[in-house]
Amino acid sequence: MNLVIEADGGSRGNPGPAGYGAVVKDPGGQVLAEAADSLGVATNNVAEYQGLIAGLRSVLALAGEGATVEVRMDSKLVIEQMAGRWKIKNEGLRPLALEAADLARRLRVSWKWIPRERNRDADRLANEAMDAAARGAKWQSTASAEPSAPILPAASAAASIAASAAPFASSAPFASSDSEPEHSAEATLVTAPRRGSGWMGAARTATTLLLLRHGETPFSVERRFSGTGDPELTPKGVAQAEAAAARLSRKTYEVDVIVTSPLRRARQTGEAVASRTGLKTTADEGLREVDFGEWEGHTFTEIQRHWPDELAAWLADPSVAPPGGESFEQAAIRVEEARDRLLLEHGGKTVLVVSHVTPIKLFLRFALLAPPAALYRMHLDVASLSSVDYFPDGPALVTSLNDTAHLR
Repeated sequence: MNLVIEADGGSRGNPGPAGYGAVVKDPGGQVLAEAADSLGVATNNVAEYQGLIAGLRSVLALAGEGATVEVRMDSKLVIEQMAGRWKIKNEGLRPLALEAADLARRLRVSWKWIPRERNRDADRLANEAMDAAARGAKWQSTASAEPSAPILPAASAAASIAASAAPFASSAPFASSDSEPEHSAEATLVTAPRRGSGWMGAARTATTLLLLRHGETPFSVERRFSGTGDPELTPKGVAQAEAAAARLSRKTYEVDVIVTSPLRRARQTGEAVASRTGLKTTADEGLREVDFGEWEGHTFTEIQRHWPDELAAWLADPSVAPPGGESFEQAAIRVEEARDRLLLEHGGKTVLVVSHVTPIKLFLRFALLAPPAALYRMHLDVASLSSVDYFPDGPALVTSLNDTAHLR
């Protein structure tokens, strides 16, 4: 039997709360299966690929391997990439494209671009999924189907590719991928100006996160593990915070928002910048340092002496936590959620994030698409500045790392 997949995805904010929809039809247009789900914060293109993956999985569940299917989407980007006519330059889309290609090889697939008005069913499902997530609910099909053609649940095995797994409520209008050039995700690696790339024009404004580590504390002087403990800045740390504030108050940076860790050393550093810029600071729990548990306040040598086995396991595996503490893997979840909140609430702005070694390294690791082991390959000085630009439907670009020019 020849089947048809109609798939779509969208993001309210791009990136923003996202969702996808897919419909499987017979040649006469009868709906045989449909799938939809929310994705948390993601881009249009990520959502579109998720819709395609859900549609392919639905066909395999319905008709088995070797079935003949025509895939119809209004995303020229996805259709042309899957047909092999366009290269995949956005590394964030590559895992999704590979998963879709693996599924497609199990079927006999042809690819067809269609105008948006002919893709209304999939578009509707994507909107329903996002609306349900905004209400804190799970999408449920409202379509009727014959008993022999059950409505299949959403398939989201690759949902971890999206920026976050937690949905965010939004009253913003649905932003379809057709509202922007289909080639935009292809072009974002070409250039990285902060206020929009030359390829896409000034309307494609980046959201910039300036990542400032707090100033010196007694623990950092003595090289002690400093997690959720709450030491104050030393006099030198206060001077470092003032130096960073002087730099960040220059017109070059034009900071719009200041968000800090709730811990005192980060708040003190952020308040130094706030006093220079006239801005207020807010705290986000997701930006706090990792909890080192029983290792808090100890030096590496002391930990090696008293917890040799635990330390070896911790250094070898990011999912291992210090005794009574938090693993890097656990910290990554809350930091990723904090990042998505910042991008959702402050899109197109320059946000100063005042935090600690581990959260800042995680921001950088995510932006670089680096493995967890990369955390051990970065060094961040106290009061150092790093920065990442996030384009609306392209990759994040690290524009600086461990910059301490203001301290010299």
